[in-house]
Amino acid sequence: MRILHLDSGREMRGGQWQVLRLHKGLVEAGVESLLLARAESPLAAATRAASLPCADLTPLRLARLSPSYHLVHAHDARAHALASICSVSPFVVSRRVAFAIRQGALSRWKYRRATRYLAVSRFVAAELERGGIPAGKIDIVYDGVPVPDQPATGNRLLTPYSTDPGKCMHLAQQAAAHAGVPLELSRDLEQDLPSASGLIYLSLAEGLGSGILLAMAHGVTVIASNTGGIPELLEDGVTGFLTANTATAVAEAIHKASTRNSDRRFGAAARLRVMERFTVPHMVAATRQSYRRALEHA
Repeated sequence: MRILHLDSGREMRGGQWQVLRLHKGLVEAGVESLLLARAESPLAAATRAASLPCADLTPLRLARLSPSYHLVHAHDARAHALASICSVSPFVVSRRVAFAIRQGALSRWKYRRATRYLAVSRFVAAELERGGIPAGKIDIVYDGVPVPDQPATGNRLLTPYSTDPGKCMHLAQQAAAHAGVPLELSRDLEQDLPSASGLIYLSLAEGLGSGILLAMAHGVTVIASNTGGIPELLEDGVTGFLTANTATAVAEAIHKASTRNSDRRFGAAARLRVMERFTVPHMVAATRQSYRRALEHA
């Protein structure tokens, strides 16, 4: 099987980390896998640093290379558009976002072109169906994260730094102040989670939340918005805490986490949940199965 990946992201966000982990997992499994990404993007740099095949993403290169690959895999909206226009081979699309599909003529044409969709959660799959995609063309492929050998041991309470109002960073700060606890803004969860005990992850709309999974893998107790695909990861009061997006509700969740988790049992349960369902090998295996279905119906 030969797979050509497309990612047009300018930043290294959750989706780009998933592309990198998938690409690496496929190569290690003996699949011929090539990533086309923006020339100066962090994803391209990380891919080359990992000694994985990578080239610049351009419409001409996609049109030239796609006939020699069994499948093209578009990982974001712009890549989806490029595949619709330039790919000669059949293509699949990863859908990570929680918002509804636009219903204009161009959007409907683009969404009809894909052979298959890989939805990051049941919530996203339902949005695809509401947008007119047949259920038979959708697979649910959850994110996968690496599980560190040892759980986190620190006491820091973190929230991701973001300038996106939809990520509710300022709400997390207000709630922490209301609860009377110090909160640190993390620009690099991979680096900061090993010394954390809690993560506040708030969002107005979320397809899944790979940052939540990463915290769970570290055995960190997560307080997250009860929205989108997040409840598919977190079981309230068992592997973490779900909350409404108000300062009072989040502050109450902070108090619950601090008073009920003296032995880190929620973090331990969350870490076990990741090991059972959300590792990188789980994600790679589910993606390969979706590829096989796509090729059967191409």
